[in-house]
Amino acid sequence: MSQSLTYSSYLELEPLLKLQVPRSGETWDDAEHDELLFIIIHQVYELWFKQTLHEMDLMAELLETHRPENDKTAKVRGALKRVLTILKTMVGQVDILETMTPISFNSFRTRLDESSGFQSPQFRELEFMLGNRRRSMLKYHQDNPAALERLQRRLDEPPIYQLFLRFLSRSGYDIPEQVFDFDPEQPIIEMPEVRPELIKIYKNDDQLTQICERLVDFDEGLQEWRYRHVKMVERTIGTKPGTGGSPGAEYLKKTLFQPVFPDFWAIRAEL
Repeated sequence: MSQSLTYSSYLELEPLLKLQVPRSGETWDDAEHDELLFIIIHQVYELWFKQTLHEMDLMAELLETHRPENDKTAKVRGALKRVLTILKTMVGQVDILETMTPISFNSFRTRLDESSGFQSPQFRELEFMLGNRRRSMLKYHQDNPAALERLQRRLDEPPIYQLFLRFLSRSGYDIPEQVFDFDPEQPIIEMPEVRPELIKIYKNDDQLTQICERLVDFDEGLQEWRYRHVKMVERTIGTKPGTGGSPGAEYLKKTLFQPVFPDFWAIRAEL
């Protein structure tokens, strides 16, 4: 007779709660106190990245299968709303991490060895989906064939903005065909030729305007998360290099205020 499903067995709680392994001691009884917080926060981030990619894949499918006679706009807005809520939660988690002082972090920082958040394959997947494409980033995942395969697939797929423009084209908007010739080796660039149609949407199509604004919310939320991440790193390690030889806060600053959907921001002055 099979064992009945319980809360613990459904969520795999026993293996889940054993995934936090200290490096500053043999057990949690003799490890540095704040190492547990550090591990849990970053594991939770990876879970949110997994859910965000799950929602983004749904949104990509909805954008690709939308037809005027098979309207998917409500479902696209729903997926975007969930991703936006996840982003807010991720920003809030920085508040928890900032309860850790520089001294408490430095008590176990050297035990992190070469590991760094810079190596997160899921966050790199998300960046690739959003059009921030740099094949050079694949070198950080050569020892992880499964992650390397996922990242290569993301590079070969059209980014979300390209899918959105296809979606607009099928909805009757005059999107120039040349904007769909994306180079998987390069990041998405501004496309001034699509802006007249975006302005037309804002002035005449409330349903599509809502999707555009949710994409702007997503863009802004991602920039907010990057900013909070930079300030958290600065207050924790200052100008020191990051773990694993990563450049630390100085590199992270270069990622600030770089919108993933620049055309949405550019049209503000014309509305």
